Amino acid sequence: MQMMLHISIPTSNGKEVALSEQSLAKFNSVLMLEESYVIASDILVILLTVALGQIGNFLAYTAVPTVLVTPLGALGVPFGSILASYLLKEKLNILGKLGCLLSCAGSVVLIIHSPKSESVTTQAELEEKLTNPVFVGYLCIVLLMLLLLIFWIAPAHGPTNIMVYISICSLLGSFTVPSTKGIGLAAQDIFHNNPSSQRALCLCLVLLAVLGCSIIVQFRYINKALECFDSSVFGAIYYVVFTTLVLLASAILFREWSNVGLVDFLGMACGFTTVSVGIVLIQVFKEFNFNLGEMNKSNMKTD
Repeated sequence: MQMMLHISIPTSNGKEVALSEQSLAKFNSVLMLEESYVIASDILVILLTVALGQIGNFLAYTAVPTVLVTPLGALGVPFGSILASYLLKEKLNILGKLGCLLSCAGSVVLIIHSPKSESVTTQAELEEKLTNPVFVGYLCIVLLMLLLLIFWIAPAHGPTNIMVYISICSLLGSFTVPSTKGIGLAAQDIFHNNPSSQRALCLCLVLLAVLGCSIIVQFRYINKALECFDSSVFGAIYYVVFTTLVLLASAILFREWSNVGLVDFLGMACGFTTVSVGIVLIQVFKEFNFNLGEMNKSNMKTD
């Protein structure tokens, strides 16, 4: 079951990307033709695919350690690139294909060396972790950094420095992913007829509010970043920074690294590095138009 979640969720997210781009392309063509309709079946497919991907993400975060789910989100990039090459007829150069291979290989390494069990499985354990002084101190530092970035640094340097918007969105990941996992744990006790069900409901509502606010702010600054910077460069850097900060927050809150030995830790570090290199190759170099044939011709001319 967990292995199916590992693979199916990033796949569905990759379908979201490719199908959404296809829908936008068709929508733009409709506008160019000055027609007043959009193909309803395509829109329905997009909505269903997005819903499936988000439900899958929620299930994955509640059933699988965060230290594994977050890096594996990168699998959506190669799957999206491959589907886009078929659905949108986009060319995938040799570096893009190599990036897809590296991302898949790194993901396999992550799965092999990931924690085999959850460290937090009940609402009581979750409440204990949330009130831990170390985690509370970490959240205070994150909130202070977000206030500085949003109200002082972003207005002055956001449009010229890509790391400002990326830092805001990535720091907010310290709230979104743990909140998603916490909602899944608290929801297990909501419908039980016992004194803890009321506390579980209150905790779930608080986490939902935190999740909603953080997602809204993330969307705002992601859109700002895409208006000012190249989406390929933004996507590659954002994946690395977001994943790193989410893993840090999850390590402090859930202590998932406590069950990971040195060999598995090094294996996951190598897997994450391999996936990150693959994402950079796919995203940053996708506009380069060259293939093996052109490389062979250039080598022949050199000789």
